Amino acid sequence: MTYDLIVIGGGPGGYVAAIRAAQLGMKVACVEGRGALGGTCLNVGCIPSKALLNSSAKFAELSHLSSHGIAVGEASIDVPAMMGRKDKIVGDLTKGIAFLFQKNGVDLIEGWATIPAAGQVKVGDEVHETKNILIATGSEPTPLPGIEIDEQNVLSSTGAIALDSVPDHLVVIGAGVIGLELGQVWARLGAKVTVIEYLDRIMPGIDGEIAKLAQRALSKRGLKFQLGRALKFIEETTTGLKLTVDRVGKDKKEVIEADKVLIAVGRRPVTRGLGLEDLGIAVSPRGFIEVDGTFQTSVPGVYAIGDCVPGPMLAHKAEEDGVACVEMLAGETAHVDYNTVPGVVYTDPEVASVGLTEEALKDAGTEYSVGKFAFMANSRARSTGETDGAVKVLAGPNGKILGAHICGAHGGDLIAELVLAMTKGATVSEVASTCHAHPAKGEAVKEACLDALGRAIHA
Repeated sequence: MTYDLIVIGGGPGGYVAAIRAAQLGMKVACVEGRGALGGTCLNVGCIPSKALLNSSAKFAELSHLSSHGIAVGEASIDVPAMMGRKDKIVGDLTKGIAFLFQKNGVDLIEGWATIPAAGQVKVGDEVHETKNILIATGSEPTPLPGIEIDEQNVLSSTGAIALDSVPDHLVVIGAGVIGLELGQVWARLGAKVTVIEYLDRIMPGIDGEIAKLAQRALSKRGLKFQLGRALKFIEETTTGLKLTVDRVGKDKKEVIEADKVLIAVGRRPVTRGLGLEDLGIAVSPRGFIEVDGTFQTSVPGVYAIGDCVPGPMLAHKAEEDGVACVEMLAGETAHVDYNTVPGVVYTDPEVASVGLTEEALKDAGTEYSVGKFAFMANSRARSTGETDGAVKVLAGPNGKILGAHICGAHGGDLIAELVLAMTKGATVSEVASTCHAHPAKGEAVKEACLDALGRAIHA
């Protein structure tokens, strides 16, 4: 049998591409060696971390119920039960993808793939013939030189979502999305959490003003930050772990003791073992597969999407890549606007962003106006006690939205309106003139757009 398309990797980019290709009439197979579909996102990333964030949030909320006139007895934590709930969610979702494959006629080939030649995918001893190949192999945690991750005491994100008890002191290396989300999970459950970051700020790439709001809020919720520090090495002692860190730009060392360390300094593409070198597929110095506007690599008939190609390393971006790629293969018109791909940090408060930051606009010398609205002045936020943060919009002289950034409860949902506005070319005036329900947190989006026009009502 010759397939029209074989997708290598069953993560968000790969499985969505396979299903869409099948909908378009292609004969499709998907190769996955993990033993479960869904990739990093579903198995050891986005989904299990959100399940734990939800469980830990419910526990943390108990300490604030007295202000509502609600008294509860002493609460306790059953970490294995919490992990069991997380694992069931993951299992149900992976089975759901397998069902979608059956429903859409996508063949699942279990095992690890290599590409001996264009038009061929080898899994085990069997070579499958195909007209096109789509590489969707995703990414993995970036290691730190000289630091061994054993997933017992020194953890990657995979180990940090599978602990069987609450650590006394968790040190997180890296103040990005993964480090902050998982740090907050364990801080809520009672761990002392110290976040160490090489830069002098948290959330690299996020609008600086919004990142400061987030840091202030996260500090109130128990996370301790040590910025401008570099981890040099970790030593195991009889009582736990001893970390030696350098103060960046200063001739000064510090020692921190912990019983668990989470290494969360980013992710890197996974392409080893595919045979890319022998095929002559161009790869960047950072390991990303180079592709053209149709996602085709330097070898005709071989395509790549998602975390293993340049661009935001986000599950939803990989899905958009996958759909656009196979639609173009089918002769349809498709396009992904990477300037309107939102990013969300699911901490409390959430941080959501789309488009350009204020720093980027200043660096480019772009003329812009700023509109801001604090949740403290939003009636729904006041009634729910979720008043930290603000909505910030950046608009050009013509009113078009150049970037939008939110720090606040449900920011990941609120950003969708602004993503749609940017996608459709709507102006701040058009968003501001749209009737928003009251009382609702979405009114903060409207007010921020009004503020960009110099006429906010409730600021």
